[in-house]
Amino acid sequence: MPDTAFQIDPEVATALAEGRAVVALESTIITHGMPWPENLQTAQAVAFTVRDNGAVPATVAVLDGVMRVGLTPEQLKDLAGRRNVAKASRRDLAAVVAKGGTAGTTVAATMYLAARAGIPIFATGGIGGVHRGAEGNFDISADLIELGRSPVAVVCAGAKSILDIPKTLEVLETQGVAVIGYGTDAFPAFYSADSGETLEHRCDTPGELAAVIAAQRRLELPGGMLIANPLPPEHALPRDEMDAIIARAVADAASQGIGGKALTPYLLGRIVELTGGRSLTANIALIRNNAALAARVAVELAAHP
Repeated sequence: MPDTAFQIDPEVATALAEGRAVVALESTIITHGMPWPENLQTAQAVAFTVRDNGAVPATVAVLDGVMRVGLTPEQLKDLAGRRNVAKASRRDLAAVVAKGGTAGTTVAATMYLAARAGIPIFATGGIGGVHRGAEGNFDISADLIELGRSPVAVVCAGAKSILDIPKTLEVLETQGVAVIGYGTDAFPAFYSADSGETLEHRCDTPGELAAVIAAQRRLELPGGMLIANPLPPEHALPRDEMDAIIARAVADAASQGIGGKALTPYLLGRIVELTGGRSLTANIALIRNNAALAARVAVELAAHP
């Protein structure tokens, strides 16, 4: 693909060349995850959080046929204000670029482009995973496959609780992806700190996480790693309440025949309605929490030889 279709923001490129800390950020939370103007406000706050913790933010998106790693404030505002923007996973990048389109990048696409740019760590809200009922429809997110391919550590609040979390963890194991709890032995469920699934690996400081990432590089192990960072207790929503709300949202989606790429945005929006906006507040809190941790790990990682 010609270089003109892949652009790294000058500030990001300079930071990478100097060996300074950089954190990649995905853009579907801007284009599909939140309404205007909360999407722009959250994106700006997340970028500020990364900077406030010592790293350079690099929001990834496709703008008018160009895959961009790092957006200027003007480009970020433009993306947040656009309507009918595509949602691009890795498989969609070539088609969007060829058509000169604009897209928010999923976890999978962001990981791929971050790895291409040489960014080792990426912060998101929650990863995609195995959807409920996947044994019948094979609906498994490309995020899980990309985690087994791209050498990027992903900081998240676990898998979105609309998913089948046990099956998601099984697929991650099959892909050879290490899942590490930050300050926890339990895999978080996005809005809730504990999904009921226990993790085998735990780190309690950013330095410990950076050491594991550095060891994975040194050992030349392929693929990425998942850092599960639970939502702080003051923002978490009760697991039993969320289970009931999610079950209702899933049933509503099924009754309307909503599936595929449209399913997750629908469910997240419906959950906002059913929680009276509390899930949106939690969503904003968790992405900022993940961005802060990713930045602190990136700073530690930059200090490793």
